[in-house]
Amino acid sequence: MSEGFSGQRILVTGATGQVALPVVEALAGDNEVFAMARFSQPGSRERLAQCGAETVTVDLCGDLSAVPGGLDYVFNFAVLKSGDFGRDLEANAQGAGRLLQHCAAGLKAFVHFSTTGVYQYEGHAPRRIDSPLGDNHRSLLPTYSISKIAAENVVRFAARAFEVPTTIVRLNVPYGNNGGWPYLHLLTMSQGKPVDVHRERPNEYNLLHERDCIAKLPALARIAEVDARLLNFGGSQRVSVEEWCAYLGSLTGLEPEFRDSPGAFGSLSVDTDEMHALIGPTEVDWKDGLREMVQALAPEMLRSGTGETA
Repeated sequence: MSEGFSGQRILVTGATGQVALPVVEALAGDNEVFAMARFSQPGSRERLAQCGAETVTVDLCGDLSAVPGGLDYVFNFAVLKSGDFGRDLEANAQGAGRLLQHCAAGLKAFVHFSTTGVYQYEGHAPRRIDSPLGDNHRSLLPTYSISKIAAENVVRFAARAFEVPTTIVRLNVPYGNNGGWPYLHLLTMSQGKPVDVHRERPNEYNLLHERDCIAKLPALARIAEVDARLLNFGGSQRVSVEEWCAYLGSLTGLEPEFRDSPGAFGSLSVDTDEMHALIGPTEVDWKDGLREMVQALAPEMLRSGTGETA
C-alpha cells in the first residue's frame, strides 16, 4: 500500500479520522510516521501506536511546538466541524497555514486534503477545478464548506510564502473498511428509516476507496508545486446514492427507501480527466469496495452467498 514511500519522516494530521487512520496504518510499516490528533476518544491513541506510529497530541488552534521537525512529507487531513465559525476558521484555515509554516524547512511536499464540498451545486454537471465555489454543505454542516474554502486559500498563500511544494486535494466521498457515507446509509437502512436525497435524482458522486487513496499518496506528493496545485480526487467510476444503496440492499436484504429532502446534498461528481492525466485512474470497483466494507463493519448483515470476492 505504501509503495513509493520508504524510510521517510511523515506527519499525518487528523490521524484518528475516517480517512487518515488507514493512511497511518499503511505508511507506518516502512516509514517513521507521526500521527497527530487531539486524541479525545478513548483507545484512539493506542490503535495508532500499535501499528508503529508515534502519536503527537496537538490542536491546530493551539501550540504547535510538539510537531516534530525534519519532516519529508505532511498529509494534512485535520478538520474541525464544531459549527462555530470562529473556531472552525481558526483550526481549518489559520491552523493549516501555521502548520505549513512550522514544517516548511526541508519539506518535500505538503498535501492538504480539502473536499469537493467547496463547490456550488450545479445539478449533474461534473465539477472541474474552475467550477464555481459555494456554501454546499450549509444545510447539515454550517461551517464546513466556508472553512474549507478559506483553508485552501491560506494554504496556497503559505505555500508561496514559505516556498513549499503543495498539493490541495478535493476529496469526493472517501469510504472503506473504516466507514464513510455509504456505511451511514447502510445503518440508516438497517434502522428502517428512509435515506434523504436531493430531489434532482440521481445523486451522483465518485466513491473513493481507502486503498485507492493510499495508493495515490506518492503521486499526490510528486505533483506538488509551490503555486499549490489543485486536484479533484475521487473514484474513476461515477455512481449515485440510489445505486449504492440498492447494491447494499442486494447484499443485505434491506430495501432502501428514499425521501426527497430540501437539506440533502445534491449531485457532486467530478470530471476525472485531469486526475487521470496526473495520477492515473483508481482501481477498486465500487461494488467490490462496498462488499468489503460490509464484510469488515457489519458481516452479520450479509445475506448468505454475498460475501465472496467477485
